[in-house]
This record gives sequence, structure tokens and C-alpha cells, in this order.
Amino acid sequence: MEKTIDESKQGQSLVLEEKKGNTRKLFIESYGCAMNFSDSEIVASILSEEGFNTTQSLEEADLVLVNTCSIRDKAEQTVRKRLQKYNAVKRINPKMKVGVLGCMAERLKTKFLEEEKIVDLVVGPDAYKDLPNLLSEVEEGRDAINVILSKEETYGDISPVRLNSNGVTAFVSITRGCDNMCTFCVVPFTRGRERSRDPQSIIEEVNELWSKGYKEITLLGQNVDSYLWYGGGLKKDFDKASDMQKATAVNFSQLLELCAKAQPKMRIRFSTSNPQDMTLDVVETMAKFNNICNYIHLPVQSGSNRILKAMNRQHTREEYFDLIDNIKRILPDCAISHDMITGFPTETEEDHQDTLSLMERVKYAFGYMFAYSERPGTLAERKLEDDIPEAIKKRRLAEIVDLQQEHSKFNTEQFLNQIVEVLIEKESKKSSEHWAGRNEQNTMVVFPKEHYKVGEFVNVYVEDCTSATLIGKAVGLSDNN
Repeated sequence: MEKTIDESKQGQSLVLEEKKGNTRKLFIESYGCAMNFSDSEIVASILSEEGFNTTQSLEEADLVLVNTCSIRDKAEQTVRKRLQKYNAVKRINPKMKVGVLGCMAERLKTKFLEEEKIVDLVVGPDAYKDLPNLLSEVEEGRDAINVILSKEETYGDISPVRLNSNGVTAFVSITRGCDNMCTFCVVPFTRGRERSRDPQSIIEEVNELWSKGYKEITLLGQNVDSYLWYGGGLKKDFDKASDMQKATAVNFSQLLELCAKAQPKMRIRFSTSNPQDMTLDVVETMAKFNNICNYIHLPVQSGSNRILKAMNRQHTREEYFDLIDNIKRILPDCAISHDMITGFPTETEEDHQDTLSLMERVKYAFGYMFAYSERPGTLAERKLEDDIPEAIKKRRLAEIVDLQQEHSKFNTEQFLNQIVEVLIEKESKKSSEHWAGRNEQNTMVVFPKEHYKVGEFVNVYVEDCTSATLIGKAVGLSDNN
């Protein structure tokens, strides 16, 4: 019943076009959020300069890297099981080196080397540029570790490779880290403080993607609404900036506009937003440009003010409703999705009913729903007892999932007998005779292939739907091609 970000890609090994002259093989897998997949593209780019081409074959790899997630215990256990698989292969190929990247590496640090004897190197999210030095250490027979968090690193000077890409959609990272300190979340501890990337480097990446045929980008960050460029440095230090820096600063709504204007035919999405930081100028910018999708992922986590306070979410239920109402006023066709945690410490049945009633009020298009998982080092783990029995967590989660299924079906039904613009991304999973792609509200649409091709914008007449998918027939290319 749990829903995770980009479920179809969990654990997916990533493949890069071979670079001539490279002789070593890299096998890399990513778990967790979209940022981890984006980071893996940065890692592959760095290592391609060190003689590595990627491979889909674990058995032929010289170097195996797993990019990890710490958001839930289940994600960490999945990684440990994969390390067992790597160990079996390493017995056959003892020269193979194994490294752990990402949030789990940052959280466990040297403990990882002690617990998992197979691991040769441990690298945190801000230390990927140090990989060449760390690999030299490993090749000389020493374990290597770098998990130092940075206040400046954004990887804005690295052109990411596009791994296992459909050639149509791509992530563009714009911020790193998070300052919000939600009591349940490890991200501030594993990815550090918020800092933003130079907007010029972002626009250059967007333009480069367009020149290579990409049609859609997702601007990516733990909290995109906190984007603020004033010449470098942490967001928290903006008050210390010079008058000139403040006068020329670029916030998220301005960055959105820069991207929309840079490539007017490129479709633009962004993720993830935080209710406390999202301002109406962002929504107004979305309404101003047709190429910015009418879709916002807006995690709420709970419908109870008491639980929101315990989570250190800096918004109330009422403030969240005000934001939703303003979004719908400015963008009537905007789809909204959510993250929801059930079974947070001290959650009562009344709190749970508040969450269900919030969902009834908003009627989300879809959501990512989880039972609370205590994470070591967080304030909730240190200060609150994980006192909700698993059976109750599972029951409440099932009720949330069931209600979301109803609302998802309600939302897809609104598209029946309508024409939607779809960017063809891939072949349908269920039929080789059908294409699949998303409309601007981020709903998947499938339709017969006919003469259309991946990367084209097609107008599709919606004839049927499930709770997750629109089903229809193409009625011609859109004007966006």
C-alpha cells in the first residue's frame, strides 16, 4: 500500500553511452527520490572522465555503486539486500570494488564500513567530486570515505549525463539541502543546508537539453520554493548580502520565468514544493506561461494541526487550505498531489479523521502515502515514542490509500470526452501497440501508436480511464511540436 516516488525506477541500473577510450565498467543503481537519480547522472559524468563506461551487467563491473535513500527503514533494508547480491558476485570477481553513495552513506558514515565488509568506499551527496581521489585510495588497498557536507556545492559546473534516458524528459537540479527541520525527516542531516545553483548554469543546461531534443524538464530540489540565488552561499545568510546582491537576487518564480522564456516550447515541471515556502508569485508565473505545467506536488503530511505542530511543519491546516484555494483560483485546472504520513507518534483517531477530511476537501489527483518509520537521529526519534501499533498504522494507511483511490478516479473522470495534450515518452507497459505519456496535469495517457513517435506532442481524445490512467485515441499533432 505504500507509495514511493517514481516507483518504476526503484533500484534501476543506469546506462550511459560509451565514451571512446574508456576501458573500465561502472554499474550504478539508485533508490529513493528523484534527486538521487539526478545525482547518479552527476556521478556517471564524473567517472566517465576517469575511464568508466556504464554497464547493465553487474557481473562485468569493475566498480559497483549504489545510491541510497534513508527516508524509511524499508529503503535501507532494500539496499542491504542488494549488498548481499553484490557480495555473491564479488566472490567470483574479487577485483570488483563496491561503493555506497547518498543519504544512507551520509547517515552511517564509517559505521557502514564496519557493518558491511563488502563496502570499499562511502561517499556522501556533497563529495562526489572527490570520487577520483577516493578510488585511488581503494585501488591502493585502503577503505575510503568522504561524507563531509558542503555549504557551497551544487554541481552546477558539471554537465550531467542522461542515464537510461528516453531522450524526452530530464531532471535539472536547482537546489540542494533543506533547512526546514521537520521532526520526522533525515534530509537536513544527510544533505545539509539549503543552497541554490547559479541561474545562468541552469539556463545553459536547459538550452543544452533542448538542443539535444529533450521536450520536458523537471526543476528539482528538496524544496524548490526556497530557491534564492544572490551570488552564492546559504539561503539563511541572505540577510548578510550586500545591497547589490539583494537587488539582483533571483527567487524561484523568477527562475521559472527565465526557464519558460529560454525555451518557450519546452514543457516545464518542478518538484518538490513546501506549503510554508510556496508563494503566490510562483502560481501567477505558472498561469502566465503555457509551457509551465498545471501541476504542483504539495506535501501536507497530516491533516491535524496538533500533528503538524509535532512534525514541525510551519503551516496549519487552515493555511494549507488557503494556499489550495488560491492555487485553484489562479489555476483552475491545476492538479495537486501530496505526501502523507500516517501513524506519527501520538496520532489519535481524531487526528486521523482530520487527515481524511483534509483529503476530502482537496481531492488530490494522486499521492505518496506512508506509515510512519522512525529514523535515527531525527528529533522525533530522540523526543517522541513511536507509540502507534503497527496494526493501527496499517489500518489507517489502508483507509488513506482507499480514499485516495476514490479521489484519483474522480480526477481522471474529469478528463472523459476531453482532448488533452500528451508528450509521448515511451511504449505502454501493457501493450506494444500503444504509446504512453503524460498530460500537463501529470496524468499518464495511453493511446494507439499509429504513425506517431516518441518526443511528439499529440492531442488525445479521452474515451476511458482508470484511477491512474487516461485511455484514448490521438486526433493529431498539437501546435507545440
